[in-house]
Amino acid sequence: MDDAGKYGMADGIQALKVVRQRAGEWGLSPDRIGIVGFSAGAMVASAVLLQEEASARPTFTAPIYGGPFGAMPTIPQNLPPVFLAWAQDDALAGRAVAAFYTALKAAGNDPEVHIYKSGGHGFGMDRMGTTSDHWIDEFYYWLEAQGLTKPAAK
Repeated sequence: MDDAGKYGMADGIQALKVVRQRAGEWGLSPDRIGIVGFSAGAMVASAVLLQEEASARPTFTAPIYGGPFGAMPTIPQNLPPVFLAWAQDDALAGRAVAAFYTALKAAGNDPEVHIYKSGGHGFGMDRMGTTSDHWIDEFYYWLEAQGLTKPAAK
């Protein structure tokens, strides 16, 4: 892990702390804050998810075409909900995301997984005429199933 990766992960962890601390001021529910990251940002999101202290973890995490790179970190049990999405033809991060999925399952977690036939690395919001064009819809449906698309009860 290079310094940029370490600092990026530390920034993600600190960002979650700050948002939770200021949630009331910003009109947010501190127990409904998640993190989404793409590629290297997914590495940051996975670091926030895998914190040792359960209370410091986000409510949900969505590492999109990315996750831990290099040696697989220890994966805790009973993680918050995780949404994974990647394309089979992602030559850059596909294997790392698949390994992360396997590690999550081995630790007893049950992530939501969307593996698209094509889209490559970095399909994002691009419309390429592939099924990966609709990942954002699937992500919304998943958030809805988690009860996170409606305002929190007051």
